[in-house]
Amino acid sequence: MPSRKKTGMFASAFFTCVCSFVIICVVLATQHWMSSEVRFSGTNSSVTVSLTYGLFSGTCEQFVDAGLQVSEKTFQVADNLSNTKAKGVITAIIVILVLSLLSSLLSSGFTCTNAVSNPYQTFLGPTGVYTWNSLCGIFILIAMILFPVNIEENGLSVELARGCFSFLQTHSRSAHTYGYSYWIMLLVIFLNIASIIIIYFYDHARYSKKKEQERPIENAPKDVILF
Repeated sequence: MPSRKKTGMFASAFFTCVCSFVIICVVLATQHWMSSEVRFSGTNSSVTVSLTYGLFSGTCEQFVDAGLQVSEKTFQVADNLSNTKAKGVITAIIVILVLSLLSSLLSSGFTCTNAVSNPYQTFLGPTGVYTWNSLCGIFILIAMILFPVNIEENGLSVELARGCFSFLQTHSRSAHTYGYSYWIMLLVIFLNIASIIIIYFYDHARYSKKKEQERPIENAPKDVILF
């Protein structure tokens, strides 16, 4: 059976890993990644399309300068994208987040195993926890980078607006606001770092204790050496 200290440390890391797993599920499920105001100019009037969307679905509504408002519409992100590159990046982000979800799940399993037992294999111990938490954090960071790139480089919001209202004319300007579904991914990274720090302190303390117990004979008291 593991010591009380080991159980406490790995139980704390298990809690942070479970929180990370839950947050990633929320990120995938919600559609508050981006809120955009996309303006299109025509010969006689200008139209503004308001969008709120995530990785899978979103809502859009249209406003004309004269004050006319078109009722809100719900759309599927994949169905509204004609730009293959933008669609490919969205798919890549989804795959990366699923991989981060699996990494977080494995990390939860490793920390739980260490909290209740002493695994024989080295990789099932702190090394495994370091590996899966690091991978999860890296995957989340990549997703956070790819999404803004898709917005700015591939005109994701503009593409989605045109998918909602096909008669739109020349795009003039856009304003973007990142929603909570995007920003809470930072919390996942912090939780992964916290898990690694917790296990590092345990591993470092265990290593120091082991070294203390293996002190060479020259460090022993002189009376013991003489005896």
